[in-house]
Amino acid sequence: MSNLDKFKEMSKGLDLAQAIAEADRCLLCHDAPCSEGCPADTKPAEFIRKLRFKNVTGAIRTIKENNILGGACGVLCPTSQLCEEKCSAMFKSQNRPEGADRPIQIGKIQRFLVEHSWERGFEVFEKPEPRSEKIAVVGSGPGGLSCAAELAKDGYQVTVFEARPEPGGVLRYGVVSYRFDLNFLEHEMADVKALGVKFQYDTPIDSKNGAEKLLKDGFDAVFLAPGLWDAATIKPEGKEIEGLFSSVDYLAALRDGRFEEIAKKIKGKTVAVIGGGSVAMDCIESAVRLDTKDVYLIYRRSYSQMPAEPDERIEAQEAGVHFLLLNQPLDYVTDKKNRLKGLKLVRTRLGEPDESGRRRPVEITGSEWIMDADVVIEAIGNKALQESCEWYPNVKVDGKKLIKVDPETGKTSVGGIFAGGDIVRGPALVVQAVQDGKVAARAIKEYLGK
Repeated sequence: MSNLDKFKEMSKGLDLAQAIAEADRCLLCHDAPCSEGCPADTKPAEFIRKLRFKNVTGAIRTIKENNILGGACGVLCPTSQLCEEKCSAMFKSQNRPEGADRPIQIGKIQRFLVEHSWERGFEVFEKPEPRSEKIAVVGSGPGGLSCAAELAKDGYQVTVFEARPEPGGVLRYGVVSYRFDLNFLEHEMADVKALGVKFQYDTPIDSKNGAEKLLKDGFDAVFLAPGLWDAATIKPEGKEIEGLFSSVDYLAALRDGRFEEIAKKIKGKTVAVIGGGSVAMDCIESAVRLDTKDVYLIYRRSYSQMPAEPDERIEAQEAGVHFLLLNQPLDYVTDKKNRLKGLKLVRTRLGEPDESGRRRPVEITGSEWIMDADVVIEAIGNKALQESCEWYPNVKVDGKKLIKVDPETGKTSVGGIFAGGDIVRGPALVVQAVQDGKVAARAIKEYLGK
């Protein structure tokens, strides 16, 4: 099997019989806690109940009416920490005496139902009567798509401006294909486009005061969801080091036509990935699949404090990744041609909890050492582009250049401009961006006097 074959498709989901069998395990809770655990209010209790009673189209309708990206969320959500974590079918415990077995596989049922709708050609929405109001959405990631769809359902004329050549934002450029392939994304996009949403690609809104200019150009409201596309780094001046990648560039390269180029650069090499979140997990697992010699995960805290899901960590270990914990990267070692040769590290111990609630890593004096590495991928977070504030200079931002909004409405400090997603929250979940889009869409309708 070629490298491309290892990446190009997702594994198969549940079939109809499996999905119904799983739904049949539901305890049909009154005031079901699983629905409380969904940030986007996709109503898992409702669609599982409908599936259990064989109302398949009703279950599909529930998902899509509440979450236009229900398929993506079914695949990508950390359900074990959200809806499934609250499922009453969980094992019995002191705090959960009603538990019986294990949580319902809500994410897998959700994915099945959305895929089933595509296979059957089931169209949830009828095209609405068009309205005269025009709304601009900046960014075609989960937040932008969600907001655009919610507005288009009511007939508003929505145009999405996307800086890149293709739509999807992090869904296209930030997730490896074997987790979320392009065929799945195209189906999700088709559901949005069927509502009448228009897209303009290769159209960045990056001129000075570009957001307010959209209002002057005839749009009645603007929703900003450009995402975070600048990668955090331990050495800002190190971008020219051969063999050093940011997770943003590395993951995008696996999706935008540079696959073979990246595969050639890391095949047979020793690769180190810095970070402990889900993005780091994507980087290390994909590196293993590209026939590297060894892959190391470098993390400054302990295993139990890693933000990645437990299943992701276990899968990485089973794939052969070496976990190097309680080590803090300090610098890179290069040769005279600025080619990466190693990583300078310092050992750490855990101190008192910091603002995240996790114990703070404290460097151990005199414990510096050099680790040999041919390639390093930094997966230590994303941030707003340096120049982003110039695009909306009158919109209030915080010290990290994240846009300040009213969390109940997504309103910014400028009338008619709303915002959501990572540009407001910082790096967050797809499902949270979806909810931001829904919240802003409701507020935009109120603003326009519906």
